[in-house]
Amino acid sequence: MKYVIIIPDGAADGPLNELDGQTPFEAANKPFTDALAREGRVGTVATTPEGMNCGSDICCMSLLGYDPARYHTGRAPLEAAALGIELDPADWVFRLNLVTVIEQMMQDHSAGHITSDEGRRLLEDFAATIDVPDLLLYPGISYRNIMVDVSGRADAAGAARDWSKLDTTPPHDIPGEPIQRHLPRGPGQAKVLVDMIERSGALFADHEINHTRRELGEMPATHIWPWGQGRRPSMEGFQQRFGLKGAMITAVDLLAGISQFIGWDRLDVPGQTSYHDNDYAAAGQHAIAALRDYDVVCVHVEAPDEAAHAADPSTKVAAIKAMDAHIVGPVHAALEEGFQGQWRVLYLPDHYTRCDTRKHDPHPVPFMIAGRNMRGLVPRAFTESDAEQSDLHVAYGHELMEYFLFGALK
Repeated sequence: MKYVIIIPDGAADGPLNELDGQTPFEAANKPFTDALAREGRVGTVATTPEGMNCGSDICCMSLLGYDPARYHTGRAPLEAAALGIELDPADWVFRLNLVTVIEQMMQDHSAGHITSDEGRRLLEDFAATIDVPDLLLYPGISYRNIMVDVSGRADAAGAARDWSKLDTTPPHDIPGEPIQRHLPRGPGQAKVLVDMIERSGALFADHEINHTRRELGEMPATHIWPWGQGRRPSMEGFQQRFGLKGAMITAVDLLAGISQFIGWDRLDVPGQTSYHDNDYAAAGQHAIAALRDYDVVCVHVEAPDEAAHAADPSTKVAAIKAMDAHIVGPVHAALEEGFQGQWRVLYLPDHYTRCDTRKHDPHPVPFMIAGRNMRGLVPRAFTESDAEQSDLHVAYGHELMEYFLFGALK
């Protein structure tokens, strides 16, 4: 058996005025996805456990078969793993966004999708101003960076800091909201982070990179924003649990980090980005090639999520259409030709990202499973409403993987 998982990140949505009352899934021309859905089974799955934050770290861990309540320790350690950062069990890791704050309001969680070179320069200049011992900063891709507090190590310069009671807010959860009510809070160490945010604001205000960005009509990177803190998780390997060898295609460090912890290989696919300039065809062709060597191949595309955070329904629709044409269609054809019915495809977003609010939403997402022994009684297209009308609703997201891999095979 061969298995393919396709994740259009954040693609689920509500009806939008800009799309004449349709959702992006309803508005997108996606013949291959809809054909697979009509041949297979459509339903909904709750990828956000009750009481947990609706984010890709939680939701992707869930849909890949791992209960976040058991395995999740924070988003940042997952991304650190993808960057090859060696972590001590005592280390605390933070995601460090470059953001745009104007008149104390969070305008953009990505500083206008700042380039990696610009982000690296800003982070390096900011790191030179930090006078807090045992904090290490690592540049990532675009606006995404990592900070590691190594004060818990035996050879640390200062006293160990405890971040276990700290409360931080993902910047993509607060577009258009005052930052004051969402600054890091909690006993002890929160002031360290608040001071860093304020210091970055003073440094970046007159930085030459931001002067250039403003002249070009681009959003400036006005502040750093720490969030997603946690320690290194311990996760059981996917092959150990399910007996199958897996690989991941993604442009996002978070998914690459989860893959590393569960023992999947991250495949290097030139042209992969987090936005709609992503090379969809390359992703599809590399997924097809990977089927020779792997039992499970996962293709994750971030573009729909970023489009929704930017309140851009047309780009979200275009991303769904591109995935259908260049990933779903070719992968299905290759499976049919090469594996004589011994295959399954799972297609689902990790969570809703609503264009009208620019935020994630924990509502159960639609999913589709097609392939061997997967036939629904009522043929359905792949839309939110079709999934809601199905009789297949999975209450615990991490249980879907076992059903996808082994359900109804005998």
